[in-house]
Amino acid sequence: MGRRAFVQWERSCTMRGRSDARDGVPIPLCAEAAVANSSQAMEPSEEVLKDLHLRMVRIRHFEEEAGKLMEQGKSPGALHLYIGEEAVASGVMVHLSDQDQITSTHRGHGHLVAKGGEFKKMYAELYGRETGYNKGRGGSMHISNVDAGMLGANGIVAAGPPIAVGAAFSNKYLARVEGRDRMNVAVPFFGDGATNEGAFHEAANMAAIWKLPVVFVCENNGYGEFTPQAEHQAISDVADRAAGYGMPGVICDGMDAVAVWEAAGEAIERARTGGGPTLVECKTYRFVDHVGLRGIGLHYRTDEELEEWRARDPIPQHEQRMIEMGVMTAEEIQAVHDAVMADITESIEFAENSPLPDPADLLNDVYTPTAAS
Repeated sequence: MGRRAFVQWERSCTMRGRSDARDGVPIPLCAEAAVANSSQAMEPSEEVLKDLHLRMVRIRHFEEEAGKLMEQGKSPGALHLYIGEEAVASGVMVHLSDQDQITSTHRGHGHLVAKGGEFKKMYAELYGRETGYNKGRGGSMHISNVDAGMLGANGIVAAGPPIAVGAAFSNKYLARVEGRDRMNVAVPFFGDGATNEGAFHEAANMAAIWKLPVVFVCENNGYGEFTPQAEHQAISDVADRAAGYGMPGVICDGMDAVAVWEAAGEAIERARTGGGPTLVECKTYRFVDHVGLRGIGLHYRTDEELEEWRARDPIPQHEQRMIEMGVMTAEEIQAVHDAVMADITESIEFAENSPLPDPADLLNDVYTPTAAS
């Protein structure tokens, strides 16, 4: 692999420890977080670069087709699409196994796809069919796959971090009981708006106090639904808030899968080995509206802003990187897109031909079975 500049951490403020640092965790002496720039750093292998690419392509095509299904009236309810933010989920998920947990948001399809979600079961769930991951009961905003460690998308803003902290507590407890030095890690994904919620603050505070193996990933796409960040926060960098909890705060380019891969890798390894939580802020952008492909007609972003961010599309950017490095040819890249689209076509057909849930099963999985039943 040819030499190339990748992401390296450059501390924008002194991170030396103080006498009151808890458990050896350095407390920043200023409010600024760690930032990333292009410099010499560890390089991902060719396998990792291909893995990142495949995950992003699977998310992009899944979401584009899901959006079309919604607008054709085939998929019930509203879909919040992840188009444009693919580098975040992909860069994080490369480091996780099925034993590691994630929590998601209302914009959760991309997280499940990146964690290995099967298209057939995902589309079937969006269609509300019995063959879906949750037998049609979860739909878009509550889809989950516990077997893969995906604890669920969630329609409640900031509901994921407390759930992830609970999972992280369990991970730490089980590692101690089993005598393991390395722990499974929980990763909650959330947006900039969620960091204004009390549930987020409580979760972050508890995770820091108990040094839990959790990595808080903020997908800062600049908007809380339709509200610009500058109108709901007095800070520009969510990662600044990490200092208040006594944990590291890191900012990375959320439009660059390799930048996210490195930031997430460092934070996840730190959590896995007992170093405690990290707040990773990924600066990213969604290319479509808050809901669906066309949105609901609100004009809160300029065409110039959209074009500026689209020029930084993480997938073509990553593909160009691989071509220049000799990792893949343009023909091999196109073959990946073609294979993903073939899988999607088959999966949509599977979903459309799957049965609806039996009304007699309406209350199944709602109440915990008792010994008497």
